[in-house]
Amino acid sequence: MSILAAPTGEPWLQAAVCGWQGLLIDHANCEKKAASSALALIFAYPEDRTLCAALARLAREELRHFEQVSALMQRLQVPFERQRPGRYAAGLRSALRLQEPARKCDLLLAGALIEARSAERFALLAPRLSSPLAGFYGQLAESESRHFELYLQLARAVCPADDAPGWQPRLQALAAAEAALITAPDPLLRFHSGAPLAAALPD
Repeated sequence: MSILAAPTGEPWLQAAVCGWQGLLIDHANCEKKAASSALALIFAYPEDRTLCAALARLAREELRHFEQVSALMQRLQVPFERQRPGRYAAGLRSALRLQEPARKCDLLLAGALIEARSAERFALLAPRLSSPLAGFYGQLAESESRHFELYLQLARAVCPADDAPGWQPRLQALAAAEAALITAPDPLLRFHSGAPLAAALPD
């Protein structure tokens, strides 16, 4: 996950393994949000046929993942619960530029970072969890890697390197903002949360 500016820390991993049930609930929500984000980009940029075609396929895959997580929750007897949203998505959105076409570039780069973080955490969690979660998360790590590469490819097409400020400086800036979010203390344990405070740790 070379586009990430900081790795996930051991405290989050330990909390995630202990609180896997709550994390699985948040994971289901994340898959819905991932599909929704792809659809939002399709609605925002309908003239970009390449983007729309690629993200339509991605949205279908994210919804399939939601179905798989829901089935796994039922198998493991983890009931759905309403959860307060974490600060990750809002924090990352606050770093995005507002004017077009810069915003389109930033939205795609943010999508790449979110998917890269998901891939990293799935890969780190898979060997620490029991079956069937271990195998499922190992498979998802590969899927999320493809997703982050797709978002990055789309961003590079929108923000060529020779356009000021270019996609690479923007990726570095957004990666720094994303790294700050996942390394700072966090009051909630979420799939994209930061280092958990004591209050966020499962009993």
